[in-house]
Amino acid sequence: MMELLTAAQMRAIEQAAIESGEVTGLELMERAGTGVVEAIFEEWPELELVGQEGGAAPDPADPPRGILGKMKALVLCGPGNNGGDGFVVARLLRARGCEVEVFFFGEAAHLPADARVNFDRWSEIGAVKPLQDDVFDGWPDETSGVHIVIDALFGTGLARPFLQCRHLSRRMNSCSELARTRDLFPRVVAVDIPSGLCADSGAWLGDDQPLDFAGLANLTVTFHSLKPGHFLADGPASCGKVVCTDIGLTAPSKLGSLSRNALIEMYNDNRPGRHIVSLVGGGGEPHLSAKQGPHKFSHGHALVLSGGHGRTGAARLAARGALRIGAGLVTLGSPRSAMFENAAQLTAIMLHQIDGAHGVSELLEDKRFNALCLGPGLGRGMDTQAVVIAALKARRATVLDADALTRFERDPQVLFDLLHEDCVLTPHGGEFAILFPDLAANLAARPQTGPAYSKVDATREAAARSGCVVLFKGADTVIADPTGRCSVNSAQYERAAPWLATAGAGDVLAGFITGLLARGLSPMAAAEVGAWLHVECARQYGPGLISEDLPEQLPAVLNRLEQGARRMGL
Repeated sequence: MMELLTAAQMRAIEQAAIESGEVTGLELMERAGTGVVEAIFEEWPELELVGQEGGAAPDPADPPRGILGKMKALVLCGPGNNGGDGFVVARLLRARGCEVEVFFFGEAAHLPADARVNFDRWSEIGAVKPLQDDVFDGWPDETSGVHIVIDALFGTGLARPFLQCRHLSRRMNSCSELARTRDLFPRVVAVDIPSGLCADSGAWLGDDQPLDFAGLANLTVTFHSLKPGHFLADGPASCGKVVCTDIGLTAPSKLGSLSRNALIEMYNDNRPGRHIVSLVGGGGEPHLSAKQGPHKFSHGHALVLSGGHGRTGAARLAARGALRIGAGLVTLGSPRSAMFENAAQLTAIMLHQIDGAHGVSELLEDKRFNALCLGPGLGRGMDTQAVVIAALKARRATVLDADALTRFERDPQVLFDLLHEDCVLTPHGGEFAILFPDLAANLAARPQTGPAYSKVDATREAAARSGCVVLFKGADTVIADPTGRCSVNSAQYERAAPWLATAGAGDVLAGFITGLLARGLSPMAAAEVGAWLHVECARQYGPGLISEDLPEQLPAVLNRLEQGARRMGL
């Protein structure tokens, strides 16, 4: 399990550790600076200076040289503890023989106590230059001889736009672009989070921030725990590679942290014949354990409703996903006009003619149908609304996607009044804005202060308003239930799967969740596991993926999990 801590939660943990006597603020700052320096040389070993290990202290007048010659670093320090971390980084780099130039934004007299100590320590061995906008106008670049630019200006605690040095972000972005596109120095390293980015929301604060930039850092080094802003909104595009380093805080978080790819018990019913699967993501290789001997009727019966003639493919994708992920039986409910069209494409999935809301109500008198999927390709006519209402009145575990959501555009409250705790809504951004226009507007507004309103905030409010689980899709998928429990399923950084942006991928996800509901998972667990497996299937296939390929990757993904479990002795 990997926790994401907000800036306030992180400060509370640090303060609790300091007040308990576990560690001092100076020790934490020293550990943070050490972590940044170690991360730099681990990421770019070619910068490592020769002759250091076991040798005498470097001669500042003639420091040792690495593969690229004498390393040069530019360290930009701000007026808070993030700047204090920067002064530690500068001192430690100099101790390793690097040529270091330090710029400071602020006044030394106003620095927090620990940061002031490290300001003074650096001042004893090197100069501190004032940081001004025009200093960075056009510099550094590939001809400056600078290898590393350290952004230690404003970390996770920034609550206002960083406008005083508005050109600085553009200069840093120019550097990071050189590294990304041409593999040139200097490289940009952000301490905790790129300055100006809200650690809780991943949004840039203020109207003047460079939203069109591809990124502002090549490497971001954060401490103790990753933050929501590393994964939400503009965060992934701005942070480059993110490394989380241990600074020795051992106190567990009891502050309502978010979980990303949390430990999930997929089938937590231990009766004989049940299949037990657990997934762990982000904190190590996922694992699977199984008890053999299941029967198809013990794994549920899912019903997926199809649209009419010419719009049946989405429902078939969802049905295939439900079957592949483990539903014992899957039936596709089809109107008469589409029966032949669907029959020509189906084998293991059963087909049943359903015409209108009355047909849905009649079929659901069979209590063995325990999970429903409505929306993919269903259409936006009045009959769709009637079908959704009839299905919700049956009080089965239900996934609502696509047309089953947008049909209620005129009055979403009609839908909310019918929803129950066993429902899962799976909107993308446009569908979310239809159901929750005020929340979408808050999310789209340019934040002027932090912590900014985030996708986590919006999804939690949506779940509370609707009274059910909401899965807000995207590369930064956020899943929340009405109690406020929330997880972020990130398809970014090492889990990036851009080929998921293909027609029908969302229909398969709806099917995955439906199949897991049929298997007996809770709505929150089904949404979390379904989203996680959805990304893993895309990564298993790779570029060239189309939606039909997704369900067919599940056997390989699940086999990998099982092999991991065996290696772990589970």
